[in-house]
Amino acid sequence: MKGEFGFIDYIKKHFAGVAESNLVGIGDDCAVIPMGEQGDIVVTTDMLVEGVHFLRSEATPEQVGHKAAAVNFSDVAAMGATPIATFLSIALPKDAQGEWAERFVEGYAAISKQWGVPLLGGDTTGSLRDVAINVGVMGRVESGRALLRSGARVGDTIFVTGPLGDSGAGLKAMLEGTERTAEVEYLISRHHCPMPRLSEGRALGTTGLVGAMMDISDGIASDLRHILRASGVGAVVDLDLLPVSAQLEHVCSAEGWDKFALAASAGEDFELLFTAPAEIATLVDFPLYPIGRIVEGEGLEWRLGGAPIAFDKQGFTHF
Repeated sequence: MKGEFGFIDYIKKHFAGVAESNLVGIGDDCAVIPMGEQGDIVVTTDMLVEGVHFLRSEATPEQVGHKAAAVNFSDVAAMGATPIATFLSIALPKDAQGEWAERFVEGYAAISKQWGVPLLGGDTTGSLRDVAINVGVMGRVESGRALLRSGARVGDTIFVTGPLGDSGAGLKAMLEGTERTAEVEYLISRHHCPMPRLSEGRALGTTGLVGAMMDISDGIASDLRHILRASGVGAVVDLDLLPVSAQLEHVCSAEGWDKFALAASAGEDFELLFTAPAEIATLVDFPLYPIGRIVEGEGLEWRLGGAPIAFDKQGFTHF
């Protein structure tokens, strides 16, 4: 067993053959459970741990509540599905009980109401020191229309739905004590309050053109490789094509940070990463950013200005 994904593979191996063949389980953003004429149910669960996914000294309780729901909604968006219910379990140390917990719920409720998603249950318990949060989400999608990681096709264009690297740069700024300019504050806000691309995920799914899709939680340097392995293909990505915000450009210039490294390997942008024919960009009413293409073979080749480049960045892993 090697690292986080080695552990996931180890778990997957021990449950091989247990699930029915028509179920989609470990390896995609959500599990998919066929429900016949009623369509398919998608299910995801995600954990946020203090000191790993958020800093109580930096984020407000409302921001933590928002993020806890948003990152799970993002998984549902990556399947082209619509969230229909959440379940919240939370462990609270004594200093987070009371006002902190109430404000957390206010943030969680605000984004849930924005998307019309009820909270149907969960669990609460105490903790010795840190806050730990686990959220489960159920969603719905038309039968057989869930977008998986395994459908990338040679010749597809690789797209993302928005700027990359903002969240990672915001976290870097907090950890390094970077001066809080307006641009830095923007990047920090992107880390604290990601916006799930639910409308975009649904719209992309209805085109019928998406080959493979997932959300960007660990950085495209890792997340794109998940699609490549699941689909049995390779990819070429041009660093010059990675979309970055004006704020990230400004801060990287001022601080001497590598914008390509942040855009490719920093996690928690929660934009959508997908493959499709190039013409899909003409069928939706929101921006899409082509960053490369799917090719025969395996592995990920990086280019800069069209020329191959040695670029060994990897995305975030937990261990």
